[in-house]
Amino acid sequence: MKSSVHTILPDNIRRSLSKFGKDLATVRRKRHLTIKMMAERTGLSPNTYSRIEKGDPSTAMGNYAMTLYVLGFGGILGEIADASRDEQGLIDDEQRLPIRVRIKRTPLLK
Repeated sequence: MKSSVHTILPDNIRRSLSKFGKDLATVRRKRHLTIKMMAERTGLSPNTYSRIEKGDPSTAMGNYAMTLYVLGFGGILGEIADASRDEQGLIDDEQRLPIRVRIKRTPLLK
């Protein structure tokens, strides 16, 4: 039985996950690693690891993260949604800046 994520996932995201899985499979094969070897190194079952290479969206993100780590791409996850690269967020921040800055005066105590 497929989870609801399979039915609501946009097509472009589904294609991206599929490509990501194929890319992981290519990297694995270039390094002469079998699915069984990757499963052992990631601590996953061979079936779960195979689902990663198929781009299954119901596979836990931690499993993808461990796969990236084992293949030497562990630092990439920290850069994906880096706030300093969020162009729309930076534009929104700039638009929220006040036109003028006024200091509130506090009354002097006698």
